[in-house]
This record gives sequence, structure tokens and C-alpha cells, in this order.
Amino acid sequence: MIVRIWEAQVTPERADEFCAKLVTEVLSGLDRADGFGGAELMRSATDTDHRILVITRWRDEAAVRAYAGPMWRIRPVWAEGEFGFLRHPPTVSHFIPVGPD
Repeated sequence: MIVRIWEAQVTPERADEFCAKLVTEVLSGLDRADGFGGAELMRSATDTDHRILVITRWRDEAAVRAYAGPMWRIRPVWAEGEFGFLRHPPTVSHFIPVGPD
């Protein structure tokens, strides 16, 4: 399994709207992707930190590549329409679970 974490700094006044957009337009469609194993949307719990995380789980590298493209390790997936919500371009990182199942 590969855990993919998409992270972005959002404008505070549009954070609620952006989270709603992610739920309806992004997360709802991931179920159709081959190898997709689930997702979580996280928002920072403080008033001064305006980060959003989208944490997705994928069966393997081939599944992530099919979703995110050949540069999946370094290039986050995002749409041009998201620019108005973001302070900076998003980042992406990947993790492999370690330890007991």
C-alpha cells in the first residue's frame, strides 16, 4: 500500500468552500479509480494554520501512477480552478505503512 498526502495552504476566508469542493468534486470520484483504497480530508485545527490535507491510500505504485500520471512522486494532482483557494501550489508526499497490520 502507498499513502499519498496532498497538502495545500488555503486562504482562510475560502477554506470551508474549498473543503466542500474537494468532497464533492475530488473525493467523490476517487472510488472509480482502480487500486484506490480510501481517503480522508483533514483541515488544520488551529485558527492560524490554514492547511488542508487529502490523504489517500492506493494498492500499489501502478495504481498511484494511473491516477496521478508518470510524475506521481513529485507532481500533485490539482485543477486550475483551485488557484483562487490556494496561497501556494500544493505539495505531495508518499509513505509506506510500517509495523503490525
